[in-house]
Amino acid sequence: MVIVTVTVAFFVTGNVTDAATIGLGTNVVKTGTYYGYERVWAHVDWGLAEGVS
Repeated sequence: MVIVTVTVAFFVTGNVTDAATIGLGTNVVKTGTYYGYERVWAHVDWGLAEGVS
């Protein structure tokens, strides 16, 4: 997905450096968001069957 993001950013900005910065930056944000989301859901107990943790 980094390649797709960098390619689209390049066509929008016309600058390789800006495109790479956008591509890498968005993936850092996405990874952090995913990590945080999973950490929150790891603490949610409702909706689980009995005996499942």
